[in-house]
Amino acid sequence: MRIHKLKVLLSLTKPLGFNHYYRHFSALPSYAQVDYLQEQVLVEGRVKSRAAILNRPSALNALTPSMAGRLSRLYESWEESSDIGFVMMKGNGRAFCSGADVVTLNELINEGKVEECKKFFQTLYKFVYLLGTYLKPNVAILDGVTMGSGAGISLPGMFRVVTDRTVYSNPEAQIGFHPDAGASYYLSRLPGYLGEYLSLTGEKLNGVEMIACGLATHYSLKERLPWMEERLGKLITDDRLVIENSLAQYGDLVYPDKRSILHKFEKIDKCFGQDTVEEIIEALEREAAESHDEWCNTALNKIKEASPLSLKVALKSIREGRFQPLDQCLVREYRISVNWVSKRMSDDFCEGIRARLVDKDFAPKWGPTRLEEVTTDMIDCFFIPLDELEPELNLATAIREPSM
Repeated sequence: MRIHKLKVLLSLTKPLGFNHYYRHFSALPSYAQVDYLQEQVLVEGRVKSRAAILNRPSALNALTPSMAGRLSRLYESWEESSDIGFVMMKGNGRAFCSGADVVTLNELINEGKVEECKKFFQTLYKFVYLLGTYLKPNVAILDGVTMGSGAGISLPGMFRVVTDRTVYSNPEAQIGFHPDAGASYYLSRLPGYLGEYLSLTGEKLNGVEMIACGLATHYSLKERLPWMEERLGKLITDDRLVIENSLAQYGDLVYPDKRSILHKFEKIDKCFGQDTVEEIIEALEREAAESHDEWCNTALNKIKEASPLSLKVALKSIREGRFQPLDQCLVREYRISVNWVSKRMSDDFCEGIRARLVDKDFAPKWGPTRLEEVTTDMIDCFFIPLDELEPELNLATAIREPSM
């Protein structure tokens, strides 16, 4: 009954697409253009399931506007189809997904095409919400690099499989942005203040650590994935328990090794549970002086590499996310993203991309340059509702209740 109601309501609206500006990305004829865009997200058909394959291996499967739109259309159609019991997503090559294609976003901003950036974030965040409220079992295989928005298009799902090749991080503050695509929701729900630590330092977790802290549901060695996928492909079911048991058959029980950051929960909570970024830095400096733990210095160096404004915006966003459902987190993150791409307060987003991904001089000129120069008014500007000429992110909350 719920699926039928959803079909009727969704039929009244048209999914957001990007056909009207595909020409900005290529000069290919229209028929070749469609083929090229479809090749960025391939589809595998199984007996009772479908799999979306992110297929930009040379770019670590970084998400383009067309990829976000195609994922939304595929998942919406698969949810409506009675012939499909469950869905999957994986990446081609050595990455699952390295996040949004921020180099392309930077080019669009510099060309004055900020509206296209906004449309990308609208489509991406709507897909994250779709995944977080999906009516059918869904599996994401996070084999390899999983960063930023790459986590956003997978972690809200039901089953998240990681491997011995998985490397996860949220490095947005280091490029002058903020943890988005639902990050303020799932990071804020990690044990203690681990979410604050990951968002401010951009530190990496491996697959074992993702299992231990709850970001992933199943762990498998890379070599076993073909067997797991073969088993899933033969299933004729929409029963989540059957799918879960099939995943578990090829899974492993794993525990973080002694060097894992997860053995430093007490220090993480002590330092990153402080109220402000300045107090977090002071706590790390005290801990470094008292314990001589190199981890403290490493965390300090990573924080000092990041945009001061991004650090304060990210901390506030994570703290607010702890008390909000997924849809409210995505609406707030959209407001923040609009402010960054519009350069209303700072050019740090474009400057961070330039320094780290374009010129690669790794010497960004942040503005403001110091934490003490970031005022409360500057931070609040990222969080206030958008004005009447700037529409808010419109999610289908009336027909899709968040159930994460």
